[in-house]
Amino acid sequence: MKKISVLLAEDHVVVRQGLRSLLSAEPDIEVVGEAGNGRQAVKMAQELCPDVVVMDIAMPMLNGLEATSQIVAEGIPTKVLILSSYADDEYVHQLTEAGASGYLIKQTAASELIKAVREIAKGNAYFSPSILKRLLDLYRESYVKGRLVGRGNEHLTSREREVLQMVAEGHVNKQIAATLNLSIKTVEKHRQQLMDKLNIHDVAGLTRYAIAHGAVESTGRIRGVEEDMNDPLFQPGADGSAKAALGEPAPC
Repeated sequence: MKKISVLLAEDHVVVRQGLRSLLSAEPDIEVVGEAGNGRQAVKMAQELCPDVVVMDIAMPMLNGLEATSQIVAEGIPTKVLILSSYADDEYVHQLTEAGASGYLIKQTAASELIKAVREIAKGNAYFSPSILKRLLDLYRESYVKGRLVGRGNEHLTSREREVLQMVAEGHVNKQIAATLNLSIKTVEKHRQQLMDKLNIHDVAGLTRYAIAHGAVESTGRIRGVEEDMNDPLFQPGADGSAKAALGEPAPC
């Protein structure tokens, strides 16, 4: 029996380890790789071609939204399952528009995550009940008002959104250029273009915009291990061991 290959994209090591332990315990699921940021997730998805990527939203270098968009745009036969603590309407809609096949909140039960991975690997969609209700309400409202729901920063290009995130994370032009493999002059051009489009001309303003539109977290991505371990995904089992609630891969 061919196992479902899974790539984990999550910047918290403790969470990744818990997810790996949980999923690897299933006889039909194999974790083939782990990515600590969105850019690494895209690269590994291209190389490993997993059946499913379990993706966090708020990650450094490239957030889960942009990583999902790039994976889908590459035409890789990989499905993306979002696993996040965020359930805001804008996050949910943006990620489904980007091509995510499912969306679970981190407060979900272990069995729900396993079921979601299996369903998405079959080509089905899978959403937490609360997320599904939000989506239905959102689209119902947009239908009644006669308008389409759109991404708040849809007028920015993918590259401009990448630059926006890195500026908001505190990277200078030289660092951005090195990460994106661009010249400093090109980075400056993208930076100026996004400032002109948003009519925001200072770093503080760009940072506030990025936080408001889900490109980065207001906490600066700093969370204690205690917060992760207090998630229902990581509660002790009956035997006292920590349980998460949540070979060579075949070429694409």
